[in-house]
Amino acid sequence: MKTKDNFWPIGIILAFVLFFAGIATVIFIAVSHREYLVSDNYYEQEIGYQDQLDSTTRARQCGASIAYDAATAQVVIGIPGAQLLQNCTGKIEFYRPSTPQLDREFPVELTALGPQTIDTSRLAAGLWKVKASWRAGGQDYYLDQRIVIAEK
Repeated sequence: MKTKDNFWPIGIILAFVLFFAGIATVIFIAVSHREYLVSDNYYEQEIGYQDQLDSTTRARQCGASIAYDAATAQVVIGIPGAQLLQNCTGKIEFYRPSTPQLDREFPVELTALGPQTIDTSRLAAGLWKVKASWRAGGQDYYLDQRIVIAEK
């Protein structure tokens, strides 16, 4: 006489083992995956956001601009010449959202010869955010522009 084998206990145990293995895998992936914030001091920057909006409005009203010329691989920062006389100081940041280690920073260098140009031929291909911030005549100014640098 042959008895029937009952596979329910094995199936239930196997289902629990697979469930816990799946949960452990998801937890391992979540813990080992590094998510970058927009910047390291993200929360402090959000507090001053209204000041940045005011600075952006002032920069646009005075005629400042950021443009990317793909043919010459240069970013052109146009700051009005009237700010030459106002002891203008500032910085131009190239921010790479996907890889913060590639970020670059340049000083604002106004000359009577025209707009400031920055060579981008040595930057990695992909999306960049160009941020220009400067202070002239006791006022802060800010502009930003997204550019995409093509592969060489």
